[in-house]
This record gives sequence, C-alpha cells and structure tokens, in this order.
Amino acid sequence: MRSLPHPVQAKFLLSFDFDGTLHDPSQSPPVPAAFFEVIRQLRETHGAVWGINTGRSMPQMLEGFIESAFPFLPDWVIAREREIYTPNNFGRWLPDSKWNARCEKEIHRLFKKSRKLLERVRHEVELHTGAQWIEMAGEPAGIISRTEEEMEWIVAHMQSLIGEQPAFSWQRNSIYLRFGHRDFQKGSTLAHVAALYQIPNAGCFAIGDSHNDLEMLSPAYSGMAACPANAVSAIRELISQRDGFVARQCAGFGAIEALEHFFRS
Repeated sequence: MRSLPHPVQAKFLLSFDFDGTLHDPSQSPPVPAAFFEVIRQLRETHGAVWGINTGRSMPQMLEGFIESAFPFLPDWVIAREREIYTPNNFGRWLPDSKWNARCEKEIHRLFKKSRKLLERVRHEVELHTGAQWIEMAGEPAGIISRTEEEMEWIVAHMQSLIGEQPAFSWQRNSIYLRFGHRDFQKGSTLAHVAALYQIPNAGCFAIGDSHNDLEMLSPAYSGMAACPANAVSAIRELISQRDGFVARQCAGFGAIEALEHFFRS
C-alpha cells in the first residue's frame, strides 16, 4: 500500500483524528469508502495533502489501516499526539528523527523535573478515586479512570496542583489520560508538519471529536476546523465559538460532510 501521487504543489493540509472522527468500529468498513473518494478528488482539485493525527501509537495505527481497508496511505501520521511519521516509496513508515528526538528529550527532561509533582498527583488520584495509574515503556505516566465523570474530577483537581511546572500538561481522550509536555501536542506537531509543506495556517483543515483534539482545532493551528456530530461538548463549543463546522453526521460521514462544506467549490 502506498500514498497517492504527490501533488505538484501542496496547497492545503488536512488533519484527521482517527478514533471517533474517521473510525467507527460499529460500521463496516469502520471508515466509509466514500471518504477516500473525497480525498482523491481534493488531491486533484486542491492539491491537498492529508494525514492522521491520533493518540494511537504507530503500530496501533498500522492495525487501523488494515482494519479499515485503507486503499492508500495518508501522507503523514502524527502518533501519540506528538510523533511524526511519513511513508517512503515502498509504504514503510519512517520517523521524523529530529522532531521526534527533540520531543522525547524535552518530555523526559520535564518528567525528571516533575518527579515530585507526579508523585503528589498520583497520591491524590489514588486517595480520592478508583482510577488506575499506568506506567509503561514510552509512556512515563498516565491514568485510566472508571468513568467520564471521574476523569472530569481528576482533571479539575490537577489544575490546582501544576502551577509550579507550567510546561507540565496532559492529553485526555474519554477515560484515558496521558501526561506530557505543553509544547508537544496535536496542534504544535501539526504546525511542524504544515511548515514542512510550507502551507500557511489558512490552508490547514482539522477535524476531531475529543479533548485531545482541542489544540489542533484552535485558530492557532488550523484555519478551518470541524467536528463530527458525536464530538464531546467541549469540542462542539470550541468549533461553534470559532465559526467552524459542526457536522450533522457522526464519525467518518461527518468528516465527509465537513470536507464538502469547506471545499465544495
């Protein structure tokens, strides 16, 4: 599997969250075939390049391509909300070594400085909730709550604890939370990809459905922004406030609707 032939000049950049925005496991296929036809058309008519901007790891994203029967690969993937990968001519995914190395260096430096803060946050979470604290290779710390309401309490409570480390941040998707660096998230990483293609903010389209999409959907990182009908309230409010597009349909069909709204001419 390979990407579409590259446009002579890339003019627009399309950024899609995956789970809940393109991918709906209740549908067959999980990503509608019509979505790829729209992408083909936008490649030809608008010189659009496109990619997936996800909280999934790159191996998990490869599984998503197969499960969703992608007929061709995206031009780039942002994995774990911060790592950049692009496919070569043989469909093999290669990391943006410079960006990814800088990202990991800064995150590990921050976690080292924030060790006591993390211990305090973990103590509060385990004392007041039934959420699970997780640590694994490549993910120094994270939380899985039992319910959305419990995660809302955790996020609100943490706000009062992190003042001493303004760079300390997190990315949340439903009951899952990943700690990280404020400067490395879906929005800032998308800006780096756009710079590689020399595409200005006005030419960047982004669509997402959950809290970890807030940065890339802000005006600072996307000139055009949308969400599917199944987006959480915080995302729907942001899109409405910035005069973006709230689709009437869910997931992939909502993404098609949004593309047609912005590019129908």
